[in-house]
Amino acid sequence: MDIREFMAIEGEQPLDHLPQDGGMTAILRTVAVIGDSLASGEFEGTSESGAATFHDMYEHSWGQYIARMAGLTVYNFSRGGMTAAEYCDTFAEANGFWDEKYAARAYIMALGVNDVCNQNRPLGSMEDICLEDGARNAPTFTGYFARILQRYRAMVPDAPFFLLTMPRDPGEGEERTRRADAHAARMYEIAATFPRCYVIDLRRYAPLYDAAFKKQFFLGGHMNACGYLLTARMVAAYIDYIIRHNPDDFRQIGFVGTPYRNTKA
Repeated sequence: MDIREFMAIEGEQPLDHLPQDGGMTAILRTVAVIGDSLASGEFEGTSESGAATFHDMYEHSWGQYIARMAGLTVYNFSRGGMTAAEYCDTFAEANGFWDEKYAARAYIMALGVNDVCNQNRPLGSMEDICLEDGARNAPTFTGYFARILQRYRAMVPDAPFFLLTMPRDPGEGEERTRRADAHAARMYEIAATFPRCYVIDLRRYAPLYDAAFKKQFFLGGHMNACGYLLTARMVAAYIDYIIRHNPDDFRQIGFVGTPYRNTKA
């Protein structure tokens, strides 16, 4: 047995190792994934007229692949087309996602594609966040995104949050690249502002989503089942990497959501 497989490896990058069982991700036990179509296992079909049809197939979402891989429970707090604004204003409340019964040990937040890139909503600034009361955040992507984080953080104060960036696509165009880069930079700023927040930087470390990649892993404008499974492997490996490289942050993960602590640790 090589114990180093379960510890930080000097010089290691986040996706150097993709453990088949999700590695240390299994210690999280319950995870809520807050996101859009890419978090919902959405498949793109065609109607009889040839028009595109879109179908959230949650069993194929990368969150559910992680659940089966690592033996944990994943809640899909997601839907195709979701934005941070809609999540705050109507979606979460209508579906009971603020309910304490869905409180999770960890949260993965994968929003921004529709807000920042597809609908060109303002990214905003860090000044849009009211640290004392998220309900007072400004109505920008940054304000809404932080408001979601703050509300779940109030429910489960010790839960870790993982914030996803958008993978690179060489065909995305100059303006979309600029927006996606700005979104990634904002994820790091938010993670630095709130405790127990970490960035899963697919924009920096995931493979390039070029034509060869899409031929293998896409179905139209969304991923196919193989693509969602690959994404699950990458997200789980990245979380495993974060846990192994920040052992003190996760030493008491078993107590998250409970009144218990080890004050001598």
